[in-house]
Parts: sequence; structure tokens; C-alpha cells
Amino acid sequence: MLTAVLLGLSTAVIVTALAYNTGMFVLSRRVVRPTATDDPHRRRYVFLLACLNEERVLAESLRRLMSLPRQDVLVLVVDDASDDRTAEIVRAADPSRVLLHQRHLPNARRGKGAALNDGLRQLGSSGLLAGTDPEDVVVCVLDADGRLEPGAVDQADRFFDDPATGAVQIGVRMYNREDRLLCRMQDMEFVVYTDVFQSGRRHIGSVGMGGNGQFMRLSALRSLGPEPWSDRLTEDLDLGIRLLAAGWRNEYCATAAVHQQAVLAVRPLVRQRSRWFQGHIQATRLVPMVLREIPGRAAADLVYHLSSPALLLLTSLLPLAFVAGAVGFLTDSLAAGHSTFSPYWLIPLYLLAFAPAYAYAYVYRQREGELGRWHCLVLAHLFVGYGYLWFAAGWWAVGRTVRGRTGWLKTART
Repeated sequence: MLTAVLLGLSTAVIVTALAYNTGMFVLSRRVVRPTATDDPHRRRYVFLLACLNEERVLAESLRRLMSLPRQDVLVLVVDDASDDRTAEIVRAADPSRVLLHQRHLPNARRGKGAALNDGLRQLGSSGLLAGTDPEDVVVCVLDADGRLEPGAVDQADRFFDDPATGAVQIGVRMYNREDRLLCRMQDMEFVVYTDVFQSGRRHIGSVGMGGNGQFMRLSALRSLGPEPWSDRLTEDLDLGIRLLAAGWRNEYCATAAVHQQAVLAVRPLVRQRSRWFQGHIQATRLVPMVLREIPGRAAADLVYHLSSPALLLLTSLLPLAFVAGAVGFLTDSLAAGHSTFSPYWLIPLYLLAFAPAYAYAYVYRQREGELGRWHCLVLAHLFVGYGYLWFAAGWWAVGRTVRGRTGWLKTART
């Protein structure tokens, strides 16, 4: 009886997810471009990097920022009490364009949100933006390994011509996606999420912010108070929702991306995803604000998104229920002396598990045109199996939550 209940509940969750994903896929195919204006003024861009022991990747990221085809770019690196060469690398860069703000223990290493808030306070008190309208200042949060595409700033800038736009999220790719299959799976994960769900949410009004490649109008950040970023593990998720609740519009720019380093091994990848999962659990506290401050369709989509941890944990029970059901079926068949198994049963099981793979393959091939159609389809089937890593990450996060562990599980660079 319990097996049947679990099987039915898990199947219902999967069918609901398939219906939702199909709807988002259809919406994402509708291309909406920002409205062109004749406004000739240029905005000031400040790149904010919160760094903790990032000597392995920071120098290359700074070099690429300095090579962007814009001269009005300022970089503020917040060194969160690193004990490696992070500060030394920043000091070696152009001091007129790359600034260092160091945090020290015991006030440092309290999460990315705290470091970003401190960096924003430093930016305000430094006088660097004196006389500049906050409406015309855009703060871009990058990870230390983030590598912006050359035209990314100009692509994102078009959306800020609309004064209602508070933030713009660009795409995220893995620059080492060709190194190994696990890296390719992470690249496909981000492409599918951004090109399907973020693109679809543009039509709903519920675009979210990611931790890398998020552009925010300074006036929008200040409208959230002196500390716009929360102390939760997914401070970016919180920020995006709070901007929407404050009346700003979030946009997704599909024509630009930031490239970051994919995790090279399974265990640190599950560790990273468990932090994200735990942050989503913490973010469920935002549901009352979503229902109170955000209108209609956007609120419904955000509530569904915030409930995804519970839905994923329910889905993780499906394989267990399926195995238990198969064992029971086999036992009954042996007891009856004959098998009632039909190979046609494999068809609905295959569709239930792998139907999304065809959409994943289509979307990914739009980005990776050099990969063949069948190559992408095989990768998409493997991607369905890769998704099972989220089950392990989810239950790990539940264990951390139950034990009251909320520390920042930082992902080591290579």
C-alpha cells in the first residue's frame, strides 16, 4: 500500500513538472527584444567581486575585465579575509580601475551576501561615484572565475533604457565544458535553465537572479535598504524576489553570457548543489511576501519555484517506489508460475523518464551548433541521469538543515 502511494505521489509530481516545463519551453520560444531608444547617455558600470582564496582564477578574470571594450568600467574586489595571494593579485592590477577592499576576521567570512553588502557600502563611502545619478550606475556581480563575453555589457545595457528595469541576468556557461562529461552536463544544465526557464519567465514577470553575471541598477539596490543581499545561502535568489516585490522588473538577456569554471568531480559538485538546495529551503520564508507584494502569474510561478525543494524530494522517492513495485510484481509472477510482463510497458516508462530529453537536445544544439543532432540527443539522455545528483544534494541539504548547519560550503577552484 505504501509503495502504491509513493508511486502515485511521485508520478503526479513528475507529470506536473512535465506540464510546467512544457509550458515554459513554449513561452521561451517567443523572442522579446528590449525596446530601442534614442537615449545617447552611457551608464557607469561597477563590477563587484566577493573573493575568498581565489588566487587560482582571479588574475585571468581581472585581465579579461580590463580588456572589455569600455573605458567606464570600475572593478571593486572584496577580499573576504583570504589567506592566499588574492589581495596581492588585485594590487598588481591597474589601481585606477581595480580597487581592493579587505575584510578581516572576526567580521569576515560570514557568507557571500555579507561580503557584497560590505562592498556596496565601501562603494558608497568612497566618493568614486560622487555626482553620478544612481539611476545611471549599474552594479554587476561576478564570481572570481567569471569571464564575460566581450559584448556582454552592451547587450545587458539595452534593458536599462527602460527605467522600470532594476536588474538583468545574463546567461551562464562553463568555459571548461569540453574537458570531461561532467563539465558538459553542467553546461547543459545552465543552458537549459536560462534558455528555457529564464526566457519563459520574461513573459510571466518572474525572472530570477543568479550568483554570476547579474547586473543591477544602483538605485534598485538602494531601494532594498542598506543591506540588499541577505545572509542566506542563496542570496541571489532572495535578491531577485525582493526586487520584484519592490516593484522593479527583472530581465533575462539571452544574447550574452558569463563563462565560469565547471566543477570537475562528483563529490564537490553535490556539495555545491547541496548549498544551493539548502538556500532554496531557506528562501521558502519569502512565500508570504511573494503572495502579498507580487501580482498574479509571477507570484504563482515564484511559489512553484520556491516549492521545488519539496517537489524534488518527493520525486526522489519514485525510483525507490518503482524498484519496490518491480520486486513485488516479480514475486507475484513467480508465485503464480508465469509472467504477465509486457515489453509495451517500457514505452510509457521511457516517455515518463526521457520525454524532456528531446527538448533539452533541441535547446542545447541552438547554443552548441558544432555538435550534431544525435550527439546532443545522447547528451540530453545522459543529462536526465545527471539530474539524479540533485536527489543526493537535496537529502544532504535536509541533513544539514536538521542539524542546524548553515555555513557557506565554498566551491574550491582548480
